[in-house]
Amino acid sequence: MFGNQRIRHFVFFPAVLLSLLASSPGLSRAQTQSLFSGSVPTGQATGTVLKLSLHDAFDRALKYNLGAIESNQSTRAAHAVRLRSLNALLPDLTARINASLEQINFKAQGLNISIPGVPIPKIVGPFGVTDARAYLSQEIFDWSDIQSWKSAAQSETASRYTYQSDRDVVVFTAGGAYLLVLSDLATVDSTRAQVTTGQTLYQQDADRNKHGLVASIDVLRAQVELQTEQQRLIAAENQLAIDKLSLARVIGLPNGQEFELTDSVPYAPLDGITLDQALREAYSTRPDYLSAKAQVQAAELALRASAAENYPSISTATDYGDIGSPNFTSSHGTVDFAAALNIPIFQGSRVRADKLQADSALQQRKAELADLGGKIDDQVRTALYNLRSSSDLVAVARSNIDLANQTLTQSRDRFAAGVADNLEVVQAQESVADANQSYIASLYSFNLAKISLSQALGVAQQSALHYLLGGN
Repeated sequence: MFGNQRIRHFVFFPAVLLSLLASSPGLSRAQTQSLFSGSVPTGQATGTVLKLSLHDAFDRALKYNLGAIESNQSTRAAHAVRLRSLNALLPDLTARINASLEQINFKAQGLNISIPGVPIPKIVGPFGVTDARAYLSQEIFDWSDIQSWKSAAQSETASRYTYQSDRDVVVFTAGGAYLLVLSDLATVDSTRAQVTTGQTLYQQDADRNKHGLVASIDVLRAQVELQTEQQRLIAAENQLAIDKLSLARVIGLPNGQEFELTDSVPYAPLDGITLDQALREAYSTRPDYLSAKAQVQAAELALRASAAENYPSISTATDYGDIGSPNFTSSHGTVDFAAALNIPIFQGSRVRADKLQADSALQQRKAELADLGGKIDDQVRTALYNLRSSSDLVAVARSNIDLANQTLTQSRDRFAAGVADNLEVVQAQESVADANQSYIASLYSFNLAKISLSQALGVAQQSALHYLLGGN
């Protein structure tokens, strides 16, 4: 009975982390697991134990986490789209040198000229022609291309904000994984202490049974409790090893690299943050919200670009070069310049379809922005609720540890005085174990709520360390 109750604590930690990750802005649970839980392992295992601080974990995650890397590449792709849109507004300058050997058949060209007494050849050539020429073309005014370029620029801005938001997710993921390993370490230490206590109790009961002071059932009960604690220790050590692997994956440690954590992240209250202040900060600083705003602006500009496809445009084309026959020794410069006013008269239903599609995208971006605004309000409030409740849970758990230890001491005294059997001692020992595990769980939840709040405010990358370690 007691073993099943304690095992539930081991699955509590990752369940909380995954649920918070899945609620991250713009991320599904599958995306979170496939991107931000992975990395590009970098370097070679050193064969020694690496000292890993929380700052080191954040730094490595921001460099090597798969989610951060892919988000950065998406930003580069958005920059390429903007450059491609800008290209339509820039002049196109090319140069060409051409040398040809020509022979002309006048009759084949439809020239059948005959002058009495004047011999006119039917075939001219072969003769050589050389031509060196530069070509320049420029769209002087095309409102659709201008609006398309502005839309692409806003999309690039949105992508940069998304990259910043994804880096906050990386910090949250790495921080959660680091805290999870810390909790596992505390669980292992607590369970190991319970094994020691159980061993002591079993040995005492065995010695008393030899002298006829306690019944054999007391020895059996103490032995069951000892083995139960040993089982828990095995499970805790296994969970610690698995969660260390997960942390290594998140931050891109070399495969097989051994490491140990150097930061303990004790309980430290986070005061001075009001709801109104938190909401104002979130709406002004959250990168995903700024990205959604930029996406709305990009969609508005795209709609203007679609409408401008019906507008006139002006373009020019110029070429200048030197042409001669058979070579440049007898050449002469030539130039050609043309300007055109292009007036769309009938383009079928293409422009109408483009406007309809652009307006549909705009309405989607506006709806997503409104939804994100509501989600931010929900996430900030939830983070503050979790922070306050988990802080209270830490205080209660601390008190429970003291009470459970007092109960265990009194139970041992009663057992030693012969007024109770060791069942009371075993139950008190279980209460101590549960109280310790509850404290570990509540401390983990409290610290995780801190970095969850920093992500909800859009400042995880800048403030997560301060939130967790205070002035360190």
